[in-house]
Amino acid sequence: MTRTPSPETLRGLSVPSGSGPPSPSLSPAQPQFQGFFDRLSSHPASALALDYDGTLAPFHIDRNAAVPWPGVRKAIQTILASRQTRIVLISGRQAEEVRDLLGVDPPPEIWGIHGRQRLFPDGHAKMAPLRRSDEQGLEEATAWLRSHDYLRYAESKPGSIAVHWRGLAAGQLAVLGPTVHAAFAPIAERSGMSLLEFDGGLELRPLEPNKGSAVRTLLGELPAGTPFAFLGDDTTDEDAFLALRDTDALTVLVRPEWRPTNAQLWIRPPEQLLSFLQEWAVRCGGHS
Repeated sequence: MTRTPSPETLRGLSVPSGSGPPSPSLSPAQPQFQGFFDRLSSHPASALALDYDGTLAPFHIDRNAAVPWPGVRKAIQTILASRQTRIVLISGRQAEEVRDLLGVDPPPEIWGIHGRQRLFPDGHAKMAPLRRSDEQGLEEATAWLRSHDYLRYAESKPGSIAVHWRGLAAGQLAVLGPTVHAAFAPIAERSGMSLLEFDGGLELRPLEPNKGSAVRTLLGELPAGTPFAFLGDDTTDEDAFLALRDTDALTVLVRPEWRPTNAQLWIRPPEQLLSFLQEWAVRCGGHS
């Protein structure tokens, strides 16, 4: 099934039907953030979970060239050096790709493939198993892509397959997107999988794990009351925003333009994102 944000469940910066988006975006220096940062200053430990593409790094036609916004790498290194904040990246990419693109040494913990893969800072990894129905669905989707000569647009990962069309000409996109969606939708239905649209493509993957189950696991590993925030940009991050809705965690949409979301607040990259990370570094005892 295709999953998009539901107007009935929107909160935070969401607006009623017929209203315009909030404007301007919120600065980390404004009061909406200060209550959280005050908690951060007074607590001995904290946790920060971050999406990668579109959040820490701009989208790039060449996925292997999507490095962080200037200043982001240094800010993350500063936060990690304080030893007060557990940083976790949660991405649709495989975790090793995120580690290499992020370029932080030593690396933080990284959850890849929307939470299916967990790569720890010491290098050991865990992978959640697939149901047989998920395997069959992925096999059927791969066979269809091969038969239509679309494998060149596909990214096969352990447990999912994504078709990317960022950078394609309008004519190509007009054919590829609807054609793949029409072919994958019945596969998702038969297999009990999720067909998820993201910024620049479409992904067939199991319903769980997802970013929502990932942040719920992280919360369960933290002492009660630990300040926790999640930042993301895409529809794939809505699972995490929604999972954190009834907690005291801070959820932040990071996008140049606002869209309906379950996140509480909205900032624009790269300037406001960098300001957020630098403020976090100062509040947890580091230096911006």
